[in-house]
Amino acid sequence: MEVKTRFQLPTILQKQHIARIEGDALLIHDRRRYPLEDSFVTCLSVDEVAQAIQAMVTQGGGPLQVAMTTVRFIARQIHERRAANTVSTFVSGAQKLIASRPTNTTMARTLRAIVAEIGQWYRCDSVRDLHGDDLVFYIDEIVNRYEKSFDTDYDAMSDHGAALLGPSEGILTTCFAEHSFILTLMKAREQGKRLVVYIPETRPYLQGARLTAPALQELGFESYVITDGMGAHFLREGAITTYLTAADLVTMDGTVVNKVGTLANAIACAHYGVPYHAFSMAPDETKATQDEIIMEERDGVEVLRFGSVTTTLDSLKGKYPAFDCIDANLITSIITPRGVFTPQSIETGYAPNSDTKGAGT
Repeated sequence: MEVKTRFQLPTILQKQHIARIEGDALLIHDRRRYPLEDSFVTCLSVDEVAQAIQAMVTQGGGPLQVAMTTVRFIARQIHERRAANTVSTFVSGAQKLIASRPTNTTMARTLRAIVAEIGQWYRCDSVRDLHGDDLVFYIDEIVNRYEKSFDTDYDAMSDHGAALLGPSEGILTTCFAEHSFILTLMKAREQGKRLVVYIPETRPYLQGARLTAPALQELGFESYVITDGMGAHFLREGAITTYLTAADLVTMDGTVVNKVGTLANAIACAHYGVPYHAFSMAPDETKATQDEIIMEERDGVEVLRFGSVTTTLDSLKGKYPAFDCIDANLITSIITPRGVFTPQSIETGYAPNSDTKGAGT
């Protein structure tokens, strides 16, 4: 169930490399160690999966794919009589996964929708009769459909993203923007556009240096790893002409939430007149403004070390807000599967029953 595109995604974005089921275990690719080590964390329960997500074993869009694979995993546990055959088993599992990373609500919304469909299995005899009483098959059909829908959305968003790029661009990003960003670059290159990408390392887990940069190297893009404080320097020099990131969450007033460090670059881009475009699967219709967001604050000790290596005195204290809120006035556009919206028009485009196909750019 890979992205329906003529392009071959880098290894790190291939579904079976993000998470897969082997025997009675769920394996999660350890993005904390990649690319220096290509290893997997073995989870034997939903609790262990949730702990792995919370511990940053998988990052960026990884938790979404892991969560969908975990739903398949639960179905197999039930089939093998290692878990209770009730809808509560799925509800409890989803709640644990959602609590592991509370700010990115795409995983939460997807899990809630999937569990709502699973509930039909337990409420309706006709649903079980239709599928021959095969829970695993029924769950796989649901998850396959959601994965296909996300693949279609990635493809649409990257079409919009590529169209926004000019014939020659210096692109700044933050963290690991994953499918939509990578496919945007691949499509733009196919269109003959010349791209150079500047990738802040993204402390403290180095998603830029460890995930984005190796993925772009694998695909043959000209790219440079820079420190998190260098964005403004290259903007002032004129090397950067466009800023592209993912969005972990978008509220209905056009506020973008993304990895800490995104805000500083957005402010610098506004100062130097460089457009900032953020990819979003969809705004969260339950979040009117940033005041309604649960912002994740991680243990400050994480900024005092690199992996298992401490970088300063053990006696010091650190602070680690995991995400930034980027105000709508700093954002040029939000790229969605429905089209490209200004932050001010996102609510109109995603109002209930809206069929708007983009506005304002």
